[in-house]
Amino acid sequence: MKFMSTWSFPSGNVPEAAERFLAGEAAPPEGVVLLGRWHNVDLSGGFSLYETNDPAALYKGAVTWADLIDLNTVAVIEDADVGPILAATFKK
Repeated sequence: MKFMSTWSFPSGNVPEAAERFLAGEAAPPEGVVLLGRWHNVDLSGGFSLYETNDPAALYKGAVTWADLIDLNTVAVIEDADVGPILAATFKK
């Protein structure tokens, strides 16, 4: 499954978060594949796209950042999966 995590920085946490990121602490835990990470150009946060069949592993990665950033993670699906469902439900 794919999961999208969005994050934001509570006031003043950017320098410490940057320090951890540059030290290599942003790698996903075992069992989680990072498909991409994007950063907001205003330094307010960003989002990451992960793939895993183990949500607990994703949680393990999130908890290591919980002291510095606000996280929101949701399961996501692609257009190719949504299209047939929408067509069956709404197409007349």
